[in-house]
Amino acid sequence: MKTAHIGRGLLRSKGDNCTNCKESCGKVPSMTDDSSFMEITPQILLRAYACGIFPMAESADDPSMFWIEPELRGIIPLDAFHIPKRMRRTMRTTPFQIRVDTDFGGVMDACAEAAPDRPTTWINPQIHMLYRELFDMGHCHSVEVWDGERLVGGLYGVSLGRAFFGESMFSRERDTSKMALIHLVERLNAGGFTLLDTQFITDHLKQFGTIEIPKEEYHALLDHAMHTRADFYALDKETEDEA
Repeated sequence: MKTAHIGRGLLRSKGDNCTNCKESCGKVPSMTDDSSFMEITPQILLRAYACGIFPMAESADDPSMFWIEPELRGIIPLDAFHIPKRMRRTMRTTPFQIRVDTDFGGVMDACAEAAPDRPTTWINPQIHMLYRELFDMGHCHSVEVWDGERLVGGLYGVSLGRAFFGESMFSRERDTSKMALIHLVERLNAGGFTLLDTQFITDHLKQFGTIEIPKEEYHALLDHAMHTRADFYALDKETEDEA
């Protein structure tokens, strides 16, 4: 997962990152050099995710975007998710409340904020607009951690088929992004998801069992996940039934 933001705007290629998408998803725009630009839509972005690529901007001020297709892809195996002992205790005793999809825009804004260790992000105004449209279409979701009425942590990502593509996370209090991730995995398992794509691997994610796999292996998992559709809200239905 990154810490940035994306929307409708101009898209350009970045080196050879588009080669696979040209073979497997012919409807996704592909450019041959950095001087080529094309408008993207939510529908085009979903096709890109379905063939294993995603866009980024150089910075929050850059109006254009480029395709990324890592040779090594970060994923969290949902059946091998590891919760550190301290975080298990935190989840049991925290006074914070976890909500879903109540303030998607607020989560994106928080992910795009500058921080001491991150003076700028890849989330530009176009990215923000595009992912809000995906949210309105039911293909983007946010997991939010609240302290009363104050948003203190969370994450957002794209849901397609039985795959969830983590985009970005943030913390305003200790461990709140980790809390959001733990809840996300519980929700994905309840809903029948088979792939949690973190795009890249970080020390923050390694403690939860994140691994890197080759592009070819990732595409096999992705293709399998595209065949049927998972239910992001199944966990809520289970809770209602228990009540």
